[in-house]
Amino acid sequence: MASEQKQPEQLSDEKTEKKKHRGIPEALFLEDVDDFMKKGGHDAAESVLKDLDEQHQKYKFMELNLLSRKKRLQIQVPDLNSSLEMVKLLSTRKDNSKPLQSRFLLSDQLYCTADVPPTEKVMLWLGANVMLEYSIIEAEALLSKNLNAAQKSLAEIEEDLGFLRDQYTTTEVNMARVYNWDVKKRQAQKAQSEK
Repeated sequence: MASEQKQPEQLSDEKTEKKKHRGIPEALFLEDVDDFMKKGGHDAAESVLKDLDEQHQKYKFMELNLLSRKKRLQIQVPDLNSSLEMVKLLSTRKDNSKPLQSRFLLSDQLYCTADVPPTEKVMLWLGANVMLEYSIIEAEALLSKNLNAAQKSLAEIEEDLGFLRDQYTTTEVNMARVYNWDVKKRQAQKAQSEK
């Protein structure tokens, strides 16, 4: 019997997980606008349209935030990739006695050539003007971990953006249906008052 009691709770937990997609609330489609307006006690469509418009604006705001995060990650992933490739190259060349000749970006559109001696250590920028020294093995592990995390985040953001587009499309359809319901209601009232 105890397991039978847990099943409804598990179903409700699954429903709440389906309702929110990484913190994004799901927009419910209004199948029967008449029924929705009666059950909600809404006499005027203006308040419902205002709520739907507010929900629509929240979805658009969430989309803008996700797009800015996506843009940052799209810049970060190639940088991490190139840094990881360089660390791997240094790792393969560490036993070689001959220095590695490299061209690197010094500042905007200014490149320099340098001889890089074989090394066991590398310096990595962590951000906010912070640079730390790592062994080549530690640097490779850190860069691989960060690259995987950035790629995973990018995939999640793409999924969230798709979900968001569905939600604000559903909200726009709901707004149109409530507006049309209100127009029909007013037309019916006008026709009835003319009789």
